[in-house]
Amino acid sequence: MKIIGIIPARYGSTRLKAKPLIEFLGKPLIQHVFERAKLSRLLDKVIVATDNKLIYDKVIKFGGEAVMTSVAHKSGTDRAAEAASKYTCDVIVNIQGDEPTITPELIDEAIKPVLKNDNVYYSTLKTKINCKNDLMDPNIVKVITDKDNFAIYFSRLPIPYSFDNKTDFTGNYYYKHIGLYVYKKDFLLKFVSLKSTDLEKRERLEQLRALENGYKIKVVETKGDTISVDVADDIEKAKIFIQNQK
Repeated sequence: MKIIGIIPARYGSTRLKAKPLIEFLGKPLIQHVFERAKLSRLLDKVIVATDNKLIYDKVIKFGGEAVMTSVAHKSGTDRAAEAASKYTCDVIVNIQGDEPTITPELIDEAIKPVLKNDNVYYSTLKTKINCKNDLMDPNIVKVITDKDNFAIYFSRLPIPYSFDNKTDFTGNYYYKHIGLYVYKKDFLLKFVSLKSTDLEKRERLEQLRALENGYKIKVVETKGDTISVDVADDIEKAKIFIQNQK
């Protein structure tokens, strides 16, 4: 199977303008993501899919590969799908362009179920939540799964609900969803053709579109984690994370 990693990168972020071009530790954010993805053992190619010539030129300048996509896309998945349609491949990995702390190990963990099982066409990651602040933070998406580790539901609220109003972090109940997505290419192109669904709109989580349409999402538990850069303060968190890794 040929596997391509696609990093959607748009210029017009509402909370942090020109986010992919923000520099720290001597590199723009998009370069941190690209170089980490390139270390994956399972990816055959890594491409940045962007709607902006400045981002495109920056990627080419540091030696990466990039493709221009429409400015009209409402999500990174739509952008990844357009880019995927331009290449011959079997599997697409949608790597978030605002996660400079992503590790190649996380990417490979998410890919393996799609390679091992013909019935798995969509996979992602989860990691344990170990503090109440993360559990209550609506920017940290939570996920619950069935006995075979297929997703039951994703939410910005703490799930599952604790009827006795106790939060027990020793019980393995609470999991953070890591927004790394692996698709069989044919399924990705089908997925973006589906209409947005009610739960997707309410939670603002597009993976719910798959569940509402009866498709299964394999969820792999990992011990790793990532830091998303959504606001300026997250840059400092990412710096510390990367420096500690080194």
